[in-house]
Amino acid sequence: MGMSFFIIFLIFPFFFFPLVNSFNNSAADSLDALLEDFAFDTLVEHRRHTGVLYKATSPANLSGIQVSVLKLRSRTMWNKGANFSHFSIPPRTTSSPHVRRLALVYQDLGNWSSEYYIVPGYKLVTSVVGFMAFDASNSSAKSITRLNLTTRGKPISIDFHNLTVGESVRSQVRCVIYAANGTTSLSEMSLPGVCQSREQGHFSVVIPEGELKGKQKLCYWWFIGFVLAFAVLVLGGITVVVLVRLLRTKKIQIMERHADEDLALASRWVGQSKMPSAAVTRTLPVLESGCFT
Repeated sequence: MGMSFFIIFLIFPFFFFPLVNSFNNSAADSLDALLEDFAFDTLVEHRRHTGVLYKATSPANLSGIQVSVLKLRSRTMWNKGANFSHFSIPPRTTSSPHVRRLALVYQDLGNWSSEYYIVPGYKLVTSVVGFMAFDASNSSAKSITRLNLTTRGKPISIDFHNLTVGESVRSQVRCVIYAANGTTSLSEMSLPGVCQSREQGHFSVVIPEGELKGKQKLCYWWFIGFVLAFAVLVLGGITVVVLVRLLRTKKIQIMERHADEDLALASRWVGQSKMPSAAVTRTLPVLESGCFT
């Protein structure tokens, strides 16, 4: 009952105050806490297995969000690093405070991304993904301790392998990092579709809002031009057809008038109507003998 009330409390603002929640960091923190609970419930079910990424079951009210959890030994993190979903954590990475085992909780917010995370003046072009590290030495512990990660070698790589942007905005693409401490920063991509970070948190890819609006405006004017050209073509065709018919009708009227002027007919009354009458042109008969018998 308590968990259901918490979910309802978390979702309620997004149906009634959609313009406020985008700037509310507490809403994102509440979502993180909820998803972490589901991840650790999954971890308890698989407490004996390490090195395997387990998918947690997210509530129906948050369909579209993916949550997974990976349990690792600190020694393995130091020697090999970790690779899961979008993330590649390099070797020589340590946790603070140091623990024997740690859990990495992975999130992909999907179509909920823009509800919790925005960058003023920019638009998200990928979903927001993130991970946080926790102490997993005692999976049955009631309290969950969040850890800090320190990369002593290469930075953490975030691979947005499904990123597709047009050539016109490719140079404007930026990585955005929502750090665990609440700060937001932008950086250029190290490689196409790859962002880098020295810390954990949430990550996405953005483009300037102005670039998107300019492209939409260009498409709009192309559409208007196409519609106008099509309308002119149709109206031009109709005009040609009407002119041809008018000229043909005029020509027929002129021919009929000329025919009426060339034919002179007499008139006579037939009953109550005056009718045209042609002159008698029949040749009179002539007898061959030239006399009557």
